[in-house]
Order: sequence, then C-alpha cells, then structure tokens
Amino acid sequence: FFLSHYITMSEEKKPIRVLVTGAAGQIGYSLVFTIARGGMFGLDQPIILHLLDIPPCEKALHGVVMELDDSASPLLRGVIASVDVEEGLKDIDVAVLVGAFPRREGMERKDLLEKNCAIFKQQGAALAKVASNNVKVLVVGNPANTNSLIALTSANGKIPKENFTALTRLDHNRARSQIAKKLGVAVQQVHNVVIWGNHSSTQYPDVSYGYVEDFPNKGDKTPVTTAVNDLEWLQGEFITTVQKRGAAIIDARKLSSAGSAAQAICDHMRDWVLGTEEGEYVSMAVPSDGSYDVPEGLIYSFPVSCKDGSYSIIQGLEISEFSRGKMDATAKELQDEKETAFAFLEDKN
Repeated sequence: FFLSHYITMSEEKKPIRVLVTGAAGQIGYSLVFTIARGGMFGLDQPIILHLLDIPPCEKALHGVVMELDDSASPLLRGVIASVDVEEGLKDIDVAVLVGAFPRREGMERKDLLEKNCAIFKQQGAALAKVASNNVKVLVVGNPANTNSLIALTSANGKIPKENFTALTRLDHNRARSQIAKKLGVAVQQVHNVVIWGNHSSTQYPDVSYGYVEDFPNKGDKTPVTTAVNDLEWLQGEFITTVQKRGAAIIDARKLSSAGSAAQAICDHMRDWVLGTEEGEYVSMAVPSDGSYDVPEGLIYSFPVSCKDGSYSIIQGLEISEFSRGKMDATAKELQDEKETAFAFLEDKN
C-alpha cells in the first residue's frame, strides 16, 4: 500500500520549512508538488511549504495552494502562501529563490541585472532578518550566480556565506545525459562530470574526471574520454549542446525548462542536506575560496562532495590548458556581472 512507504505519525521527524519564490510560475508549479511528495528530502521527511510570489500573482498562488490541498500529500504539514517577503520567509530552513525578473526582448544582460538587483537585495536582507540563521539558499532565477552573490552581500554576514549557492545541477544533469545518450548507456552509469563557472552560455561542461561504470563490460570503470573516443565531439558539440540546451528547449516548447529544472533543484538540495555517495562529484555554484585560481568573491560552479549538511570543493584535480581557458572565460563573465551589479547596488544606497 502506497502510504506504507511514508512515515507514521509516532516516528515523525521535525518538519523542514522550505520556501519557493515565484511559486505560481512555471518552475515553481512543477517544484512544489515534487517537494510535497518527498522528491527533495525523502519519504520520511515532513515539509511545511512557504510560497512567495508578487502581488499580481496572488490569485494564481491561491490556486496552487488549493491544488496542494487536493494532492493530499502525507508529508505536507502546512502551506504558508504570501505576497509579503518577510511573512513568506519567516523561520524558513531552506530557500529556493526561483522568482526573478524575466529577460524580455531587446533587454541587455545589464538591464536584467539592474531589475534583479532590487529583488535579491530585498530577499537577502529579509533572509538575514527573519529566516533561520543557518538557512540554506539556492538561487535559480537568472542570472543565478550573480543574483546569489547579491543576496549573500545583502544578508550582511548574518548567514554563513557558504550557505548561498546557485543552480548548475541542471547543467550537470544535462551533461551526464548527453554522455549516456552518446554511449547508449543508462545515465546512472555516468559519473563525475563537472560544470565549471557561470550558469550561462560560458559555462564549461568538463568530462576530464568522468567515468562510465560497467562499460563496456560489467565491473569496468572506463574514463569518459576513452569510452567516447572522440575528442573533437567532447571539446566541441558536447560543450555547445549543454551550454545552449536551455535555449533549445525554449525554441521547442516556447517555454523554459520547468520539469527538468524542478528535478535538478531537488537533486541539489537533497545531496547538500543528505550527502553524496563516497567518491561522487556533483556540480554546485558556491562562493569561491580561491580553489583552482578562481578569484574569491564570485559564486562559481565547482565539483563538490557533500556530507553532514555541508559541501566541500573537490581539490587536486589536474587542469589542462584547454580547461584553463574555458574556466577563465566564464570567471571573467562572472567578474563583469559582479561589477555591473555592485555598481547598481551602490547607486541605490
């Protein structure tokens, strides 16, 4: 019986309060039901959902709440829906910041940064004021890396800086999937691909440390470069396919990635909180500590492992000349975004 997979009331854990901003939007709508049925923290973890959106979306937000009620999830212990930032963020343990100003036709990236500076400055300050002081923050709304940096800066040291992250797990999942398709294997056989840098078209999907399990024979662990045996593809079409996958989906659906983004968000948070398998790399955009000569003060995607609710950047990986050029290019873009965003923040102070 389905409910037997879930906890009984007598052994219940304390509920985790999870915020989703932009909750009435496309990604938010896909995400909240996945969280409610255990897709983020497992089938033994009760959840209280906090849903935040902007006032024009208030009616749609109430519709999402009605559907959550109707889903009758055994894990859902409450829903708080609001269009007031502080009310929505009060006492949360996990913040998934999906809502952001969308890029419109004719807008330059700096225009998008200016619009989002105000949103993430307000949310960063509100997190510091009313959320749990150890809240884990995942920024999804683009430009995600720099929006996360704005929120971190606006929290003014009240929340540990390592608690601010941005989503590159979707790119990581896309990279694994492309390798699996190329080889005709299951995606779970592909391990330790890496996304370096920005969640943008400058990101660098890197298979230098990746391997394929049980390929070509059971028990084998074959490096991805050996298994694929096509360096031109790996350094060309593979990279551009992953970099431009989001645009390709928009072209096909006339809407941005929602289901796959919701899955990647859950993957990111689950691994961060519950841990990764021994020896497994996942990609998270996190505050740079100078590893791999990436300048400090950026939110940059690195290979990480997770344990006991914390992540660690994988150290000691050899960086080729090809990789160095790609890693530096995406760092340069992030540095430029940071300078533009901080100029806007200073103008508003």
